Amino acid sequence: MGLVRLVIFGFIGLSIIYFAISIYSRSLRREKLEDIWAEENPGSDDMEARADYVDKGIEEYNTGFRPKLILLVYVVPAVIVIATLVVTNWN
Repeated sequence: MGLVRLVIFGFIGLSIIYFAISIYSRSLRREKLEDIWAEENPGSDDMEARADYVDKGIEEYNTGFRPKLILLVYVVPAVIVIATLVVTNWN
């Protein structure tokens, strides 16, 4: 029963961490895209073109490697817990 509680609460906790890291990473990418736009188009007031550029960059980001890498938030703790259980119960 304790293992079931660990799995349920662990999954909830890891999901919260995953979403926080995901939102933070996207916001950093968005800021970087906005900075790139400002450097490439100094003095431009075309907000629609800027929004299109940022949206396209975010779409490319979503299909990239980093969002998939963030999924390791689930994998690494699970491997550590399983390894700990195996080593503890080995004797």
